[in-house]
Amino acid sequence: MTAFSLEPAQLAWCAELRTLAAERLHPLADKGEPGHVNRALVAELGSLGLLGRLFTSGALDLCLMRESLAYACTEAETALALQGLGAHPVHAYGTAAQRARWLPRVTAGTAIAAFALSEPGAGSDAAALELRAEADAAQTGRSSDAVRAGRSSDAPVLAAAPDGPARWRLTGEKCWISNAPEADFYTVFARTTPGAGARGVTAFLVPADRPGLTGRGLDMLSPHPIGALDFDSVPVTADDVLGEADRGFRVAMGTLNLFRPSVGAFAVGMAQAALDATLAHTAGRDAFGGKLRDLQAVSHQVAEMALRTEAARLMVYAAASAYDADDPDVPRRSAMAKLLATETAQYVVDTAVQLHGARALQRGHLLEHLYREVRAPRIYEGASEVQRGIIAKELYARQEAR
Repeated sequence: MTAFSLEPAQLAWCAELRTLAAERLHPLADKGEPGHVNRALVAELGSLGLLGRLFTSGALDLCLMRESLAYACTEAETALALQGLGAHPVHAYGTAAQRARWLPRVTAGTAIAAFALSEPGAGSDAAALELRAEADAAQTGRSSDAVRAGRSSDAPVLAAAPDGPARWRLTGEKCWISNAPEADFYTVFARTTPGAGARGVTAFLVPADRPGLTGRGLDMLSPHPIGALDFDSVPVTADDVLGEADRGFRVAMGTLNLFRPSVGAFAVGMAQAALDATLAHTAGRDAFGGKLRDLQAVSHQVAEMALRTEAARLMVYAAASAYDADDPDVPRRSAMAKLLATETAQYVVDTAVQLHGARALQRGHLLEHLYREVRAPRIYEGASEVQRGIIAKELYARQEAR
């Protein structure tokens, strides 16, 4: 692949995915209950082998999957993406036992995963999260090591219990968590060291049946399963840690750096669907003695839609290729790709609605559906304003390093 085109095999695979999405996945999506996990749809993604590719393919393949599925069935795209987002920390940072227990079921589509980072007071500012992971009382003590580590000498220090691994209790709330409260397990980010910002966060793999873990669904603009989780002294141990204690922010950012370009791919898929619908509509719609496309005001808007969609697609592919090449510039490229693609999709879908007129506002119309779907990606996995902050930070860091 060059920076400007895909190989014929990749193009053929994308076409195959669009056909599968339209013929096999869309009918299952239509049967799902809005606001709830569609387990039949997830199982079909597993039987088609698409969930398995989440853990065996690179970032570019992930983008191609998400773009192609989004074009024909946004529900299937989202179901696939949420499985990847929730389970990637297990794949990349989990122990052999954690991977053996959960990844085969995720791949088969029989276990639902979720990524639990956001909180009511810590969305874009992920380092400000407040879900507490407090050491069990029987395991706390005081140590001079805490002082050397930069902690207060009064802070509790966790030591391994005589009869097993270190233990914590999770207390607090998570909010706007996709697949909650119906997931089978959650990648949960909790504060293990108070006052330490991003350095005091630990990632835990928390099965849904842990005592003290409850949740409720939230009624959102788009009909995806999204909810809040309540943690009432939920027990976890060192065996549930993903990566290292107090290093969970690395798990979160490593996951987001992979998935941010593919959020852009989701957006590009929606933009392309809106563009193609607009081309068909404006070519066939009679207006003012001709076709809509004959009006320069219309044709120029369509050209602008196509220009922005292609530019976003190329930036997404470039960011994904950089990730696959282990480029050190991945955070900047990922942020740019997500920012440009999601803002572009919002523009393209909105313009498509305008050119279609009132028919696009009818419930059940493709553009009515896309109009509701396209808004959220500008917020989740780092809002557009956060992406601009990341880009600026990386640019100034490069300048200072020269």
